Amino acid sequence: MAIKFGRPIEIRDASRREAATSAPALDLTIRPRRNRKSDWARRMVRENVLTTDDLIWPLFVTGGHNTRAPVASMPGVDRLSVDQIVRDAERAMKLNIPCLALFPYTDPTLRDEQGSEAVNPENLVCQSVRAIKKEFPDIGILCDVALDPFTSHGHDGLLEDGKILNDETVAVLVRQALVQAEAGCDIIAPSDMMDGRVGAIREGLDRSGFQDVQIMAYAAKYASAFYGPFRDAIGSAKTLTGDKRTYQMDSCNSDEALREVELDIAEGADMVMVKPGMPYLDVLRRVKDTFAMPTFAYQVSGEYAMIAGAAQNGWIDGERAMMESLVGFKRAGADGVLTYFAPKAAEKIRQQS
Repeated sequence: MAIKFGRPIEIRDASRREAATSAPALDLTIRPRRNRKSDWARRMVRENVLTTDDLIWPLFVTGGHNTRAPVASMPGVDRLSVDQIVRDAERAMKLNIPCLALFPYTDPTLRDEQGSEAVNPENLVCQSVRAIKKEFPDIGILCDVALDPFTSHGHDGLLEDGKILNDETVAVLVRQALVQAEAGCDIIAPSDMMDGRVGAIREGLDRSGFQDVQIMAYAAKYASAFYGPFRDAIGSAKTLTGDKRTYQMDSCNSDEALREVELDIAEGADMVMVKPGMPYLDVLRRVKDTFAMPTFAYQVSGEYAMIAGAAQNGWIDGERAMMESLVGFKRAGADGVLTYFAPKAAEKIRQQS
């Protein structure tokens, strides 16, 4: 395609005329930089915009009272006692963050091979849901469904002779989802990657009168090195035996992700998720384009730690990197992002508005 050059122009200033004669003729009619010349112009033509509605804030709950225990591998992130979780829920409300995601640090004495504490109606997650809903009934709460925070071996399912038991695990996950729904959870989010768990949970919720409780399936969840700080936060890093590659996805596969997502949608998922986020933007784009479902990305702990840690050391501009990474998820097709940056990003969005 030919590019049309503009008409010759007369340069009256002698120095500018001399410079123009020594430089190539670049009097282009088409100049994309015109739309970038100022802040107002860039905002006016912006294709993707991050708002507070796009944010889900993951929080870690621990025992005790008035406790905020820093997670060493996640600068700026704490484990919170139930009373402090409520205070962060209040902060989320003020920042217009629509939803919180809860993950427990379970006392090692309460962990066993069956993950029994997962189905205890008085576990930390259920306590937190009830406490938040009592003060802030209008904020959304997402609860993770998996056994790794509760098992002594650190796996997402029941373990026998070194093998994860799929169907037996699914039965426990249904019970876990039900105690969370009874506590007031709005979104059940199975992250375990057992086959058939979405359909079983949907059936269990509907049978128990929780037809309006949503399911956000961790539909394409990869076996990843980026989960390390999260496992520190929930206390499973030291207990995990082996790895999770027999049930989490192979990072080399993309078509397989579409099959996993299709199955979860068919089983009743209302929303789907790709995890991790940034290393799998191509998968996120394919999922959104193929299914046109509400699609979310999880900016996981390792992604957060890399940005926060580099910023802490003065190697990058942390605030700009934070916002650039989150807009990247939107550009790739995400309808929302689970991110530990949620409150900082919401503050930045509020400053810009």
